[in-house]
Amino acid sequence: MHEITEAEIATMVRTFYTRARDDDLIGPIFDRAVEDWDHHIAQITDFWSSMLLKTGRYGGRPMRPHLVLGLEPAHFDRWLALFEATASELFTPDIAAAFIVRARRIADSFEMGIATTQGKVTVPRHGV
Repeated sequence: MHEITEAEIATMVRTFYTRARDDDLIGPIFDRAVEDWDHHIAQITDFWSSMLLKTGRYGGRPMRPHLVLGLEPAHFDRWLALFEATASELFTPDIAAAFIVRARRIADSFEMGIATTQGKVTVPRHGV
């Protein structure tokens, strides 16, 4: 299997967020939440580098900023659909799968975390 590179992670993040910002459903959420796109892209690139390459470059708490966005299941479904399409277009199936598996776990984790803060219980919907 081909090892994922930092350059591939950066390409994925840039390409995905360009598409997400243009999306009718999730684009407005990003527009309201992100003030400095260069900073956001750098942070998310560090996040994915930490996730896929175990670099430890990301030291933030990703759940916290998402709690205040009013995210619904449809938002996660759209985020994943765009993310998976982007990964599948950019990479071979094995590299795309590495991104997709983790993205699905992240979506499930965020959905369950948000539900917990609302006093609700939910089960993973996206896991592979």
